[in-house]
Amino acid sequence: MFENIIGNDKVKDILKKSIETKRTSHSYMFIGIDGIGKQLFAKELAKAILCLEDEKAKKHTYCDKCKSCIEFNTNNNPDYKIINIEQDEKSIKINQIREMQVKISEKPIISHNKVYIINNADTMTIEAQNCLLKTLEEPPEYVTIILIGSSENSFLPTIKSRCTKIYFDSIPINQIKKYINEQEKIHIEDEILELCGGSIKKAIQLRENKELYNSINKIIEQIDKTDIVDILNISEILYKSKDNIYEILDNMNIICLRKAKKDYKYAKCISILEKTKKRLKANCNFDMSIDYMVFNIWREVN
Repeated sequence: MFENIIGNDKVKDILKKSIETKRTSHSYMFIGIDGIGKQLFAKELAKAILCLEDEKAKKHTYCDKCKSCIEFNTNNNPDYKIINIEQDEKSIKINQIREMQVKISEKPIISHNKVYIINNADTMTIEAQNCLLKTLEEPPEYVTIILIGSSENSFLPTIKSRCTKIYFDSIPINQIKKYINEQEKIHIEDEILELCGGSIKKAIQLRENKELYNSINKIIEQIDKTDIVDILNISEILYKSKDNIYEILDNMNIICLRKAKKDYKYAKCISILEKTKKRLKANCNFDMSIDYMVFNIWREVN
């Protein structure tokens, strides 16, 4: 269990012990930055919870031989479901939670239990969270719900209070480099690893979009020496990168954080970037939000 997942050894020990002692929670909240394996951990935990082998706690956490494990491995286990943001949407909606609740009310088909994973659960609307709260307050004894998110503050206090919270750490750079070299069979530069923030996903994204990120990084690095006409070039780059905008803003955040250690005015830029994320998630006009962000960053450092 967890053998193929790198990092977060303390989390591995906690979850293994909960399985071995048969003391798993009815609701978990997995919190940590994107790209560090939270969903992989959730899937391994789900497989162990659903495993049917008798006395499995004495030997291992799942058998990989029972009907539940076999169906799980082929993505056909009816007692297991991952809920994701629907296509063209930016959040988990209340109708998705209601559909899940209908399925939760039905008894398990193969296993003795059921497991539901809500990916990007921190994007749930307030209505969706309030709807989910009804299930978290009185969950069926056979159900485990795992909420996966990067921002604990996005959850209602009533949701957080009913979940066992598991916090995930960033992955050390040397482990990321080794994993990418061995598993992805690609070379990744040290400067990219320094900007990935301990996330395998971000490291790969940075490498795949190296030219784009290099352009943005160069502008941010020199923004305090640039006039307003030139700095608006970054807006043009960001207009064309709408699909990757949150990853790009995260990358800009890392650069500003690094510069803030030497110059405090860059700390204010981090706040500007975070406010921009909130505006975009609230469906504010994309181009206007980007222009406002770029201008205010330039104003702070000049």
